[in-house]
Amino acid sequence: MKKSLRLSETWFNRGLWLVALVFAGFLIGLGGQLVQDLPGVDRQLSLNDFIDKQRAAPLRQQIEQANQAAQEARLEQQQARLLRDAAQSDSRNAAESFQNWIATRQATQQAEQNAELLKRTQQLDALKQSELQAIRALENQDRALLNAEQAMGKAQGSLSVLEQSAQKRYNAEARRLELRVFLVRLAITLPLLVLAGWLFKRKRKSPYWPFVWGFIFFAGFAFFVELVPYLPSYGGYVRYLVGIVITALVGRQAIVSLSRYLEKQKAAEQLPSNQRQQELGYDSALTLLGKGVCPGCERGVDLKNTGIDFCPHCGMGLFCKCSACSTRKSAFTRFCQSCGVAGKV
Repeated sequence: MKKSLRLSETWFNRGLWLVALVFAGFLIGLGGQLVQDLPGVDRQLSLNDFIDKQRAAPLRQQIEQANQAAQEARLEQQQARLLRDAAQSDSRNAAESFQNWIATRQATQQAEQNAELLKRTQQLDALKQSELQAIRALENQDRALLNAEQAMGKAQGSLSVLEQSAQKRYNAEARRLELRVFLVRLAITLPLLVLAGWLFKRKRKSPYWPFVWGFIFFAGFAFFVELVPYLPSYGGYVRYLVGIVITALVGRQAIVSLSRYLEKQKAAEQLPSNQRQQELGYDSALTLLGKGVCPGCERGVDLKNTGIDFCPHCGMGLFCKCSACSTRKSAFTRFCQSCGVAGKV
């Protein structure tokens, strides 16, 4: 009973499902190529398209020049700092040497060293002068660096104002483009969804069901992949609202379908057992029995219990005795498994 379908029929069904998937794949590829070729759908926006180029170009040039001047000033500053440090070191060493020499002269009180004193004093003054020049050179480089950085900051501030104005226009155009792309995709996807719904309702059990299901898969892919990601967000509100609406519609349809199904089952359980057995499909009944489920009410039944011939939930006959050999057999099989005599189903 677990193998209600013929082996060849099972493999044919699997092959037909593969056909459905392949058909859906080709439709998806064709749809994607069609969307890519639509004019204006893949347009890429850039902030530079909305900025005042006549005002921005000189500012960018000023920034570049100020940046280059600042780099050069930094290099000169480093050199000036090294020269200052060297001059300060030389001056400090000379001052220490001079102080030591003065201490020695005072100790010896030699008058002939007056000329040496004058010479050393002049050398120390020269070193101090070199130190002052190095300090001024470093200050000049600090000032040049500061001027370059201030010029660059001023130009960047002016450029930032232009970019902020361009950003507003860019955002507005991006929202318009986003909406336009969504509407184009919606115009393509919505008819596909409507047609897929009609095919699911009317043609999913037709002989050409693989192509029907292939188109349904394609429509589902178009909705969830080609449409939903392009839904305008507007801060996320639209997507959440659309999700709430879709969930409510799908949930309502599921509730209505479940109510109709339960009403249909209740009405069917009121019919005689023989009539219900005749209305059930042969393969579907055997499939449900193979799962341990009553074909009439779809509730679980212990089919291994030989004492159960009728469903305890709806009263449908599940087992009967063969009219020829009295062997207990399924009430849904067409032939007796013991003697092979045809029986009533």
